[in-house]
Amino acid sequence: MSRSGADLALLLLGGFRDLVDRATAELAERGYEDVRAVHEFALTEILSGAGNVSELGRRLSITKQSAGKIVAVLEERGYVTREPDPVDRRRMRLQVTEHGLAMLSAGREIFDDLRRRWEQQVGAEALNAVEDALRRLLGDGAGRLDSPGWLIRDLPADP
Repeated sequence: MSRSGADLALLLLGGFRDLVDRATAELAERGYEDVRAVHEFALTEILSGAGNVSELGRRLSITKQSAGKIVAVLEERGYVTREPDPVDRRRMRLQVTEHGLAMLSAGREIFDDLRRRWEQQVGAEALNAVEDALRRLLGDGAGRLDSPGWLIRDLPADP
């Protein structure tokens, strides 16, 4: 078995893709067939304070135009609304709708279930060790989306 850096990167990416692909499929079974991983990332950032398209783009490390396209799709599908900013009426504030919150809640349930499945496959101790090691390796950067440009390469032409 090879233990190169490239192999490690592919294993990490494979684990990410496996979880995301399974979660996306299970969300579709629950009636959210129009959701992609980038949508969940965007909704999570909006909830954590990305109140406009420019800030969302900065947090996702994508262009304002790409963020605008994602928001347009989310708005069309009923996951977000745009409302005038009470301080600066020229700006539009992003709000996650009840439909968006319900989808995020379903997504959390699904990811928790997927984690339990992995734990059943490899054991709690092994999975906890993997998580602990990744936290030590990534430090404060664990779970951050704002690494320069990484997400833009994965965005489809029509999110």
